[in-house]
Amino acid sequence: MTPYTSRRSFLKIASAASASALGFPSILHAQNKGDKLRIALIATGGKGGAHIDAVNKAGDIVIAHCDVDSKRQGRAPKLWPDSRFYQDYRILFEKEMKNIDAIMVSTPDHHHYLPTALAMEAGKHCYTQKPLVHTVWEARQLLAGVNKFKVATQMGNQGHSNGGNREIYEYVNSGMLGDVTEIHCCTNRPIWPQGIERPDGTDLVPENLDWDVWLGGAPERPYKGNRTYHDFAWRGWYDFGGGALADMACHTMDSIFWSMNPGLPSSIEVVEIYGHTKETFPKGAIFRWTYPAGKLPNGKPRPELVIYWYEGKLLKDGKEVPAAERMRRPEKLAADHKLAASGNIYFGTKNDLLVEGDYGNQARIIQTPEEMKNNPLSKPPQLLERNPDGEGDFGQYMDWQRAAKGEKAWNTPGSNFTYAAPFTESILLGNIALRVGKMNEKLIYDGAKMRFTNNEQANQFLNKEYRKGWKHTIA
Repeated sequence: MTPYTSRRSFLKIASAASASALGFPSILHAQNKGDKLRIALIATGGKGGAHIDAVNKAGDIVIAHCDVDSKRQGRAPKLWPDSRFYQDYRILFEKEMKNIDAIMVSTPDHHHYLPTALAMEAGKHCYTQKPLVHTVWEARQLLAGVNKFKVATQMGNQGHSNGGNREIYEYVNSGMLGDVTEIHCCTNRPIWPQGIERPDGTDLVPENLDWDVWLGGAPERPYKGNRTYHDFAWRGWYDFGGGALADMACHTMDSIFWSMNPGLPSSIEVVEIYGHTKETFPKGAIFRWTYPAGKLPNGKPRPELVIYWYEGKLLKDGKEVPAAERMRRPEKLAADHKLAASGNIYFGTKNDLLVEGDYGNQARIIQTPEEMKNNPLSKPPQLLERNPDGEGDFGQYMDWQRAAKGEKAWNTPGSNFTYAAPFTESILLGNIALRVGKMNEKLIYDGAKMRFTNNEQANQFLNKEYRKGWKHTIA
């Protein structure tokens, strides 16, 4: 166990972060327009590679970078030879907090919250990968934190910068679909092992990996090789990830939360589960959320909304088949049209909208051949600006960078935490229903009190137990 997991050392880092927050964010907005951001990368393997590419393309500077695996530093040492490397982000913060303006986090899910919270308290701008956090409590913490410290934030659901998701917003808010009452979403995930038991035994920890720091606040367990946890399959384990739902809903459902403004659900339930185990997410599942009537972003009223989610494989006649085959099909969709493995269907009182893919870029109103011949529907009127820096990871980065440099207000990035935290909370509530594991039993949720009113077991999963020295409440 590293000496930096001690409570005393952790409090020292947290205290320093809180003290820094008493001043202004590290970029003085009115005076430093045009300056390069000085960034610390928290994790450089995996998705961290996209962060490295975005920072490099933007011409910003990596002052320090961190990864528990010293062999997964990516291009950071080559692009920024003076960047200082750490295996523990708490040590990085202790040494480098005064030298940086912002952080980018691409760790496994169970490490998203802590570095983000500490940096936010220190007045540093935060770009944190999706899903924003690992628990509902963590989502509420970051929401309170960003409203208090007013730093520039962004969740790394890069499709939010795409024109396709903006177009879906325009289909909904222009009225072309009528009242949308039901939306069905599907994903081709998981593409990692789920529905499995924990392997027996322990393997020798590689010299390049700090296994204790990788575990972080999660329960202590033996290291196992062959990509059991690090560096690929952690998403399938309750202790470390959020399964297919947390992995992809921040992409596939993004257009829904942007265009429909549903808020938090009144109830969540699991319709079907297959291959469930005590420690991993299942092989497949179907979820259902119900959202009370409210208002669209354009201010017009919308009726109650029901959202379905289909993931993985389910059993049919003794064989595993994609859960997406259970999706409701629009009446006008050709019988021979095979639905994409990932995407959405919006059911409206005027028209239905088919979205194929996770990032909103292939959306069309479903019409019969006769309708397309006699009365083809055009694209919706443009209601939203397009990202001037393009789509995907770089567009999402630049949307955040403009706010971090003071060219835009702190809360202008499209997926800033005032949007991303409630969005992530809603998604994670589905996983709570999954862990309770009672099919077709509604869990009634009181969002104002952050509490389920009819199931105490569900309330236990709103937060989690942290290993000693790893829990932190935002000041």
